[in-house]
Amino acid sequence: MIPFSPPRIDQKIIDSVTEALTSGWITTGPKTKLFEKNLTAYAGHVATLCVNSGSAGLELILRWYGVKEGDEVILPAYTYAATANVVVHCGARPIMVDSGDDFNISVEAVRQAITPRTKVVMPVDLGGYPCDYDEINALVKEDSIRLLFRAETAEQQQLGRILVLSDAAHSIGAIYKGRKTGVLTDITVYSFHAVKNLTTAEGGAICLNLPFPFSNEEVYKVLNTKSLHGQNKDALAKTQIGNWKYDIVEAGYKCNMTDIMASIGLVELDRYDNDNIVRRRQIFDTYAEAFRSDERFIVPEYFTDTKSSSFHVFLLRLRYADEEKRDAVIAAIFARQVAVNVHFRPLPLMTYYMKSGYYIHDYPVAWHNYCREISLPVYYDLTDEQVSTVISVVKEAVTEVLG
Repeated sequence: MIPFSPPRIDQKIIDSVTEALTSGWITTGPKTKLFEKNLTAYAGHVATLCVNSGSAGLELILRWYGVKEGDEVILPAYTYAATANVVVHCGARPIMVDSGDDFNISVEAVRQAITPRTKVVMPVDLGGYPCDYDEINALVKEDSIRLLFRAETAEQQQLGRILVLSDAAHSIGAIYKGRKTGVLTDITVYSFHAVKNLTTAEGGAICLNLPFPFSNEEVYKVLNTKSLHGQNKDALAKTQIGNWKYDIVEAGYKCNMTDIMASIGLVELDRYDNDNIVRRRQIFDTYAEAFRSDERFIVPEYFTDTKSSSFHVFLLRLRYADEEKRDAVIAAIFARQVAVNVHFRPLPLMTYYMKSGYYIHDYPVAWHNYCREISLPVYYDLTDEQVSTVISVVKEAVTEVLG
């Protein structure tokens, strides 16, 4: 069986984790702080806080910005549940909008969804392909949109508009108009889950790029405190001689990254652009070449003059399939010992969100994309021979089911 997305665990990773384990420091410490520093340098934003998941990072920002019951957060219907769940955790309402043909959030749909209750827009770079950030950033700064905005906290008053919080769970290393994700919006959140391009087993990072008059370094300190039960000193700070005494300044959360996790991330980041991304791009290009000439398939957009994907998920669509036939094709692929997936079932198809009043017929593009989509294996250790096998198997399965 060719697996779908196993993590890259080689001797460099094992040695780095072993070093962390034998160092005597396994919780948040020097490796985590170094990883934050290196992530900041990598993308070019101002400050980075590492946390234990991308989901925790998103929720921490929503709570910092004061999102609460009665507020609204605009996000795509076509995303993983984490994007919406964190909004629900804050007591606010996710306002789902439709996608474009590239699977990403429709900017016009965002415009139509904005109300005086809107506090945040949360675009998602699906599959690693960047959203239309210039258009989104310009939209929230329009005078008419600013006039709708109701600031209810000090942070909201300071920004004076809707916050753009990028869910870049898929897109570390992606490029939009010459700049990396991490620096494209007010705040960006990465995920380092086990299946992501850059993994720390679990984990995430908050990339701060807030405009003046915010001090991103001060916001970092506030978020660091929130991530550690509201404790005003982390474990590393308390190791300084005579610095043991600490205070709890708020009822915070527990979502810090550990040095064990960071030790994986440091290796992965060091070889990311020159090794990992290069291999993933090769796999994408091979798939694209193989399927583009066959009218039964729609190859995803992943590289243009202004955008470059992180090559996380290859979102292949079957031109003539519906949901039932797509599922039959997937079954036929698995029968041939190749693992594939679907990214994602739109949120209005999920029981919780259906019961909450969301209906898939309100999101026709998302539905149409989903019904025909199959995600193909893409990972560093996938060999050229295996890529060729995947291509052959997919074409055989489509011929079997669709002709």
